[in-house]
Amino acid sequence: MDTPEGIEVTGPIHDRFEEILSPRALELIGVLHRELGRTRQELLERRGERFRQLAEGGTLDFLEETRGVREDDSWRVADPAPGLEDRRVEITGPTDRKMTINALNSGAKVWLADQEDANTPLWENVVQGQLNLRDAIDGNIDFTSPEGKSYALRTDQPLATIVVRPRGWHLPEKHILVDGERTGGGLVDFALYMVASAQKQIDRGQGPYFYLPKMESHLEARLWNDAFNLAQDFLGIPRGTIRATVLIETYPAAFEMEEILYELRDHSAGLNAGRWDYMFSVIKSFRTRGTDYLLPDRNSVTMTVPFMRAYTELLVRTCHKRGAHAIGGMAAFIPSKDEERNEFAFKKLTEDKTREAGDGFDGSWVAHPGMVDACRDAFDKVLGDRPNQRDNLREDVAVTAADLLDVKSTPGEVTEEGLRNNVAVGIRYLESWLRGSGAVGIFGLMEDAATAEISRSQVWQWRMNSVELADGQTVTAELVERAIEDEMARIRDEVGEEAFDSGRWADARALYSEMALSDEYADFLTLPAYERMP
Repeated sequence: MDTPEGIEVTGPIHDRFEEILSPRALELIGVLHRELGRTRQELLERRGERFRQLAEGGTLDFLEETRGVREDDSWRVADPAPGLEDRRVEITGPTDRKMTINALNSGAKVWLADQEDANTPLWENVVQGQLNLRDAIDGNIDFTSPEGKSYALRTDQPLATIVVRPRGWHLPEKHILVDGERTGGGLVDFALYMVASAQKQIDRGQGPYFYLPKMESHLEARLWNDAFNLAQDFLGIPRGTIRATVLIETYPAAFEMEEILYELRDHSAGLNAGRWDYMFSVIKSFRTRGTDYLLPDRNSVTMTVPFMRAYTELLVRTCHKRGAHAIGGMAAFIPSKDEERNEFAFKKLTEDKTREAGDGFDGSWVAHPGMVDACRDAFDKVLGDRPNQRDNLREDVAVTAADLLDVKSTPGEVTEEGLRNNVAVGIRYLESWLRGSGAVGIFGLMEDAATAEISRSQVWQWRMNSVELADGQTVTAELVERAIEDEMARIRDEVGEEAFDSGRWADARALYSEMALSDEYADFLTLPAYERMP
């Protein structure tokens, strides 16, 4: 390969990879890494310092030093970009070829093309996903399944607007080195897409749009804004062409929503409220503080419990105050052949999306094409012909820091069933992730990395606090190990000896056990998991 000076590609080069790993793309990666890499590392270290302050008895609060930003009513974010005015239903999924076609054909307004939680950062996935996106933009993509079923883009309806979710700041890319250093996975995903597809999207009347994950502060949003300006200048694209929606999926970020919008204001497309990652961050932030931040069974923690309700209402209020879109969380339900289960799934989805639309959200996520219509119907009843409800300012909302921190009042119990479900889902997801698939249906739900994170984090928290289950048992290492052993036996029976032995089940078990039973808490399980991949 023809690589710029100081840049090395260590991953294998398969067919057409050079179309994505072009000298221009690698040069941009080099620019971003050299200009922003040190700041990225400093901000990751700052996360550690914040945790140390929390562990020593500190708390989270709205920042005094940015009070002026919050109290200045004069600023607003940029107007919605073409293709992002109406976002009443969005579908999320990885960038493999089949999902790319199905998502664009789904009837959703937006496709979150996920290179993060729903994607394993296997080298082949990183590059092939970019090829799939570019081919889709060119209208030159098809797929035939092993069973012989053919997939192609529809021509009888508008396709979903592509919004790419790159990896978070914490994830590295070990297959592209700049001056001998690993690059940031998010900057790699961003740069590859910008060079391969940004101008193509502009030529189609839209632009390069992004979903930004797992940020913990407005300073991290500022870093993304710097990356946007560097890339736009490098490619000769007017500043402000890029638009980004930020996922408010960490506890610290919930206290800096307005500041995050402010940092990205010329590039902002709104904020999104996530569920599992947010709960995961609650545990991670206060994991050493005893039972005040202890959550019950994860499936019993709905978006209507007090601390989650405060978070979502504040998000809508904040977005609409600044002219931004507020996007609701994902419905993980997938259609089932079981009529009773299917009826339950659609009922819960409709209830959830009806609540979000009524609360002022401008749209929401689904994880399966079969759920698009139900989500759209719920928002149609509130929006009608309007593209959004950004004029619903929710001036009735007044959320305090104490409201956001009120985890202790969350109703629910910790049960053995909840413990075993966490173990089962965590192991099953990790096995799929290690094989290269980051989105997998488990027990009727489409799961991604956020699920595995909350699953292992809850078990770790319960064990470290010797939590008593509803039946009187105490969560101990021995109880967790027994649940792991039982689940492995159940999986072996389900999949059969041959599939079990040829899969990554032993690795998944080892990784889950390490994450749930270690005395030290790993910030992200995807980091040690990534080192177990080629």
